[in-house]
Amino acid sequence: MLNKSVAVVDVRSSEITAVVAERGVNGTFVIKSKFSSGYDGYAEGQLIDVRSFSDALRFVVKSTLNACGDKVRALYVGVPGEFTNVVVTDNVISFSSMKKVGSSDVKALGASSVPPQKKGWRLVRSGCLYYVLSDMRRVVEPVGMLTDSLRGRLCHYLCSSAFCECVENALEQFGGITKINFIPSVHAEAMYLVPPEKRDEYAVLFDFGFISSTYSVICGNGVVFSESFSLGIGHLALYLMETLDVPYDVALSMLGKVNLNAREGAAAMVEQQGGDGKTYRFPASELKEKLREGLDGICEAIEECGRGFTEKNTDYKTLYMTGESALSLRGAADHISGRLVRTVSVISPQIPYYDKPQFSSLFSLLDTALKDKENSSFLRFFK
Repeated sequence: MLNKSVAVVDVRSSEITAVVAERGVNGTFVIKSKFSSGYDGYAEGQLIDVRSFSDALRFVVKSTLNACGDKVRALYVGVPGEFTNVVVTDNVISFSSMKKVGSSDVKALGASSVPPQKKGWRLVRSGCLYYVLSDMRRVVEPVGMLTDSLRGRLCHYLCSSAFCECVENALEQFGGITKINFIPSVHAEAMYLVPPEKRDEYAVLFDFGFISSTYSVICGNGVVFSESFSLGIGHLALYLMETLDVPYDVALSMLGKVNLNAREGAAAMVEQQGGDGKTYRFPASELKEKLREGLDGICEAIEECGRGFTEKNTDYKTLYMTGESALSLRGAADHISGRLVRTVSVISPQIPYYDKPQFSSLFSLLDTALKDKENSSFLRFFK
């Protein structure tokens, strides 16, 4: 029954996926329809080709609607990190005497904490990282607790207006869709993939994408810092293409044939046939050296993001790595770990068949959308 289902669109830097699903048993999902389409991607906070994006978006949505008999009315669209801006605010409300916190108090605190409107950005979601009572206890759910003041640390997710408008314009031909809900992918991944006990005292999440990657710092029930940079596994293939003078498709295929951790003899070769009919052969050691150089550039970008978060030193924290490129190059996680001198843990959805990091954003968005639907009687602030 579609009344238990949600329709979700996952926008990644190489592909767009639309899915209609509902909750299954033991934390799983029942996939009713799923369609994907490649497109030109995005970089530096902009879509590379709006038409390519719009065509791919319309294709996956139309295919999903057809598979479901055009019964989808609300669509949840993930907002990539490149188009997301996180704003954190602190606010406090005081009471005349000790009292039990009510839902209206929480609502009042949230309403007074919304940041001023920012040109070019649209507020799509707000939430509280945590609350602090007058006895300095930090809690996630304050309703029913005694206090004479309530302080909240809140995070607000802003989405690029240009991105929102591009999505809305592309989908305006679908009259059956009456509402488009935007979900920040960084928020969805943080809440779904990182356990609550790890988020309590800051956690770091790195979404390793194809041509765009996102570094986020999580605290409590939200994200306190997020920064994207236009580098990914696709740039490693581009580096091979330029330095080895091979076609891009050959360079990309070679990535899957290299294991940075493998100990091979000096004569070991990597061979790949190209679409041009030629066979390209290179020493495995040469490919490894170049790929490590490329990964070092990504590590430098990660370090730069880390320096941008000045609230707390998180350099010693485990780097939770996920995303469509997290496992594209064998040994990449170990190299990044050694280069950054920190533990790197690859995380993914704990779902049969889909327990791979390339599905992280899709199932994180699905989980968030289903929770939003379940809580649809509440204000978006409390989701």
